[in-house]
Amino acid sequence: MGPLNVRNRARLAAVPDAAWPLDGPLDLIRTLMPLVRGQGDRTIRIAGGTVWLSLRTPHGPAALSLRVAADRLVAQAWGPGADDAVERAPRLAGIGRTWAGAVPLTADAHPLVGQLARRYPGVRIARTEAVMDALVPAILEQKVTGTEARRAWHGLVRQHGEAAPGPAELGLRLTPPASVLAALPYHAYHPFGVEMRRAQTVRRVASRAASFEAIVGVSLADARQRLLVVPGVGAWTAAEVGVRALGDEDAVSVGDFHLSHLVGWALAHEARADDARMLELLEPYAGHRALVIRLLELGAPAPARRGPRLSPRGIEGI
Repeated sequence: MGPLNVRNRARLAAVPDAAWPLDGPLDLIRTLMPLVRGQGDRTIRIAGGTVWLSLRTPHGPAALSLRVAADRLVAQAWGPGADDAVERAPRLAGIGRTWAGAVPLTADAHPLVGQLARRYPGVRIARTEAVMDALVPAILEQKVTGTEARRAWHGLVRQHGEAAPGPAELGLRLTPPASVLAALPYHAYHPFGVEMRRAQTVRRVASRAASFEAIVGVSLADARQRLLVVPGVGAWTAAEVGVRALGDEDAVSVGDFHLSHLVGWALAHEARADDARMLELLEPYAGHRALVIRLLELGAPAPARRGPRLSPRGIEGI
């Protein structure tokens, strides 16, 4: 597909449909659902079997639609970055990577994993290649409730993002530019419930956005190391970026408030597993642990809650 001409750069002018044959089952909706940051996330919309999402690309902003039709992935895009978005589409949807029904299961695999793989065979791990769009929300999710994290992300997108290209009725918005996030003083994050620590981490990574976006071109191991050297970015945050932006099928979010308990209950009927136990239980699926975790999130029974839940707080309590 050649470069966009001036007329095609108009907001409502779309790049013609592009399509790729599927290499196996693809459950597009369940594959891309982890990209949704709660109800009200205006950077992505899922309806009627089609996913629309906004992207920032090296050639400018874009809106991308994806759907499956007649055993093909079909994409259409709008905006200056439309060609980039369409070129990225098959990788974003997980084409060329493992689908759940093809996860190799050894003799010591849990029967539940096989059952879920048969129930959701087309689930894959997405690869957005939009590192900052995964890194900033992950920082906002550190040590707070999901409600608090979503409030912060939705507020930043609403206040400092911009309307995405494409049909206005979709209501899509672009994520805030890194230059804007870096320039905001830390107290400008307070109205969104973000205290100084997380605000300063967002500002720090936003000031180096180009170097972070470049990790899509290195190995997963090197990408992880580049993330981990940044103050305020730990193993949990690096895994969250890996599983969304980099298509890491083996990422495990160690340190998650709920994940180890889910895995422990599903695979060993242990209600209060720690991270070490979670990693032990996931060892038979090395190489595909993120995909197995996704299956457990979709269909495994959740452990009974014991003790108080983490409650939302004001920033003065963080």
